[in-house]
Amino acid sequence: MEGDILTVQNLTVAFGDLTILKNLSFEVKRGEVVAIIGPNGSGKTVFLKTLLGLIPYRGIITWDPNVKLGYVPQKIDADRHLPINLHNLFEAKAHTLALPHKDIVEVSHVVGLTPVMLQTPIGHLSGGQFQKGLIAFALLGAPNVILFDEPTASLDELSEEHVYDLMHQLQDDRGITFILVSHDLSVVYQYASKVLCLNKEKICYGLPKEALTPEVLSELYAAPHKFFHHSQDHHHHA
Repeated sequence: MEGDILTVQNLTVAFGDLTILKNLSFEVKRGEVVAIIGPNGSGKTVFLKTLLGLIPYRGIITWDPNVKLGYVPQKIDADRHLPINLHNLFEAKAHTLALPHKDIVEVSHVVGLTPVMLQTPIGHLSGGQFQKGLIAFALLGAPNVILFDEPTASLDELSEEHVYDLMHQLQDDRGITFILVSHDLSVVYQYASKVLCLNKEKICYGLPKEALTPEVLSELYAAPHKFFHHSQDHHHHA
């Protein structure tokens, strides 16, 4: 459909006899923020990696031909005691993509990384600084879609707010489409234009305020969800 940046049809992912995702169908429009929620083991990270083309699947995933993907993992599988800094990481990607050095300066500025942070060994950065580094790394190469796995899993509330403000700013300034995994329903209500409720199958898809009924949340988590009433308090932020 016109305006869709992603269409997913009858997506199934299985490892042997173990089905991780079953028969998912939905579409994402350009510029949306789509939040994926669901219990642990429901296939959320596998789903992101499938969209990135890293995992075999059955069904149809159709990206807009002009899509450029960025990915911010929940954690980086690297030894944080390695004697490397963010500038080293950015230079490696810029070299691979043949990007000018000014692009490194720009993405660092956008996310609020100082020259000192860029030169600090990654093991000495705070969780928030490291998260900013992962976002800047994803932004190198000017993606128009960013897949974001648990944006604030290891951050305190102050850092969380900055990450989501930054996401909002990137959406406004660059029209970036975000697909993000989140455990925090208050964030979903505040920032997402659509929510995908995922527990191997699609339980719901739509506007958070309409899709996240107590019945849906109960089915999704197979128990009344303790955050629901708390999250309602955040409607006025939307």
